[in-house]
Amino acid sequence: MGRLEGKKAVVTGAAQGLGAAIVERLAEEGCDVVAWDLNRAGVEQTARQIGERTGRKVYGRVLDVTDAAAARSAMDEAADVLGGLDIAVCNAGVLFAGDSIGFDIAQWRKVIEVNLVGYFITAREAARVMLKFGGGSIIQINSKSGKKGSYKNTPYCASKFGGIGVTQSLAYEFAEKNIRVNAVCPGNLLDSPLWVDSLYKQYSQRLGLTEAEVRQRYIDQVPMKRGCTYRDVTNLVVFLASDESGYMTGQAINITGGQEMR
Repeated sequence: MGRLEGKKAVVTGAAQGLGAAIVERLAEEGCDVVAWDLNRAGVEQTARQIGERTGRKVYGRVLDVTDAAAARSAMDEAADVLGGLDIAVCNAGVLFAGDSIGFDIAQWRKVIEVNLVGYFITAREAARVMLKFGGGSIIQINSKSGKKGSYKNTPYCASKFGGIGVTQSLAYEFAEKNIRVNAVCPGNLLDSPLWVDSLYKQYSQRLGLTEAEVRQRYIDQVPMKRGCTYRDVTNLVVFLASDESGYMTGQAINITGGQEMR
């Protein structure tokens, strides 16, 4: 028996990387899951593979979290397919970094639209459905950048600081309705597709360092001298999704190896 045996979950941004790892861990702990992503082929393959490995019901669906009408319909469909809804993990996000003076405003708005507005849309639709089933746990995947400003990273920080405000506000609103809302603030996931496929190259060019030197630079900033792993994050997600955290709501919890301590 897993710690979440028989529970029903939705995870956004689930085709690869951390989102896929969250889907897999929830399934390992006994959840049936609907996984959402814009990448149809990726999310369907991820869902199929995780379902085969874990023996749980895992469904891959396409969703743009910024589309309010589509999110409403998709949340209802997920609850119908799963037979309820206990957990919603809001992981979908994008990151564009750069010099503030020359930053493309369309990209700035895109980050806010996906990371902040998309989170609010997903969370409110999850809450609406959870009210019908007696409550649940909503978990935002935030960032250490939601606690402290980040160099040449204004839109991402703005979206993540705002996300903590949304988390706390929703926690207040639904505290007496048995719906808990919390945020997880990971450190740098240095082995994730975001870093391996994008950020190392961006920072290498910007800082005039090799990609290996960029990686070491970020490791050196962490008191525990390693990057954050998917398992570090999913350990906390499982706790927040479970009844073990039943007296916790409105929290933004760091998983940063000591890099952020408030």
